[in-house]
Amino acid sequence: MLSTRTSRVASAVAKKFQQQSVRSMGTAKSFHLESPNNKAETYFDFSEENYVRVNQVLQKYPDNYRQAAMIPLLDLAQRQAGGWLPLAAMDKVAQICHVAPVRVYEVASFYTMFNRTPVGKYFMQVCGTTPCMICGSEEIMQTIQNHLGIKNGETTKDGYFTLLEVECLGACANAPMVQINDDYYECLSKDSMIELLELMKQDKLPEVGKWGSLPMNGQVSCEGPLGKRSLLKPPVPPKVDPERFKAGEVDPASVKTHMAY
Repeated sequence: MLSTRTSRVASAVAKKFQQQSVRSMGTAKSFHLESPNNKAETYFDFSEENYVRVNQVLQKYPDNYRQAAMIPLLDLAQRQAGGWLPLAAMDKVAQICHVAPVRVYEVASFYTMFNRTPVGKYFMQVCGTTPCMICGSEEIMQTIQNHLGIKNGETTKDGYFTLLEVECLGACANAPMVQINDDYYECLSKDSMIELLELMKQDKLPEVGKWGSLPMNGQVSCEGPLGKRSLLKPPVPPKVDPERFKAGEVDPASVKTHMAY
């Protein structure tokens, strides 16, 4: 049996370890932070329109594997909640997927695309990995902070902007870049970043189109700074018969011809 002194020491060590663990996890926010709008009692349910989407997602999986729908349903809940996942939303997904709530918490705390604290209308994730850093991501980060008066991980008082530096977003060829909500804005400079910020203030952010990416220097491909390619001559476009599908039928043996291979 432990002595009183030994028990006090063990308790102090455990408390110290807990404090250090919380501090080390603080930047990742990998634990639940209760707030007035984020409690277990807070109400959340999918809208009628989103329940249609929920059922469409569930139909992709056998009924005994409903948990496979967890990630798309969390994404849907996050969009409905305004860009973040309150505890009640995660509990609702657990209920629909027929799993214990902790299973949903594990997924939501593992994947960085899920935000468990509120974010601004424009959630800006600046890539700070080596290719972007070499091409000027630190200047982009500093430009945003100076222009909006916030630091990494903070949200402006009006709730419009949240800034976060992240690791590789996979757009290395068009560095530096920033992901704003779902879309990529690439080939940034200090001036083009300020231009984007001012457009966001007016809710006039340019749409990036179906590709989800918009180079801000007019570049439309992975070309060099002078527009030159590695090919010695421009490629000759394939000759395609515009009437090739007019009859509505295609002979499988001639697919390559029809596809201009």
